[in-house]
Amino acid sequence: LTLALFPAVLWLAAAVEVHTSKEVAAVNGTNLRLKCTFSSSSPISQHLSVTWNFQPEDLSSHEPVFYYLKEPYRPSAGRFKERVTWDGNIARRDVSIVIWNLQPTDNGTFTCQVKNPPDFHGTVGEVRLRVVQKVHFSEIHFLAVAIGSACVLMIIVVTVVIICRHHRKKAQEKKIEVADAEL
Repeated sequence: LTLALFPAVLWLAAAVEVHTSKEVAAVNGTNLRLKCTFSSSSPISQHLSVTWNFQPEDLSSHEPVFYYLKEPYRPSAGRFKERVTWDGNIARRDVSIVIWNLQPTDNGTFTCQVKNPPDFHGTVGEVRLRVVQKVHFSEIHFLAVAIGSACVLMIIVVTVVIICRHHRKKAQEKKIEVADAEL
């Protein structure tokens, strides 16, 4: 039984793990860095390859976005021709790309796959892109404003309390001075 599990354990240990954001939103017409990093149980190989693909929201066929093998290769045709640049650093295990001039037709899922021989198997990073006309005021923004406002309010309250105590102390000191002068 132990020998039967050994190949499965080796396969799990000799795999590439790819990490991406699950979902990103970007404004129409802007540029976006799609971050993708990886870890591998093997040292970085001369034959390491990176494949970026795109699946549109309408689930039509996958489209190549970018390929890396010893050097970056931009697509020669398709919607990403002249719009994708390499922004990775293999030594740092970063295989990110930048997409220029985002369009609503870029809505969909990008996949990032890394093969680092002998590690051919592993996870594929998927990041869903939403191209929006403008940035919406999200719940996180609302939470940040609420927390910031609460902090400002606390600072004001603490300042008022300190000023009131200072004036009360001064008033008590004057009363003591008047009482001592009367004696």
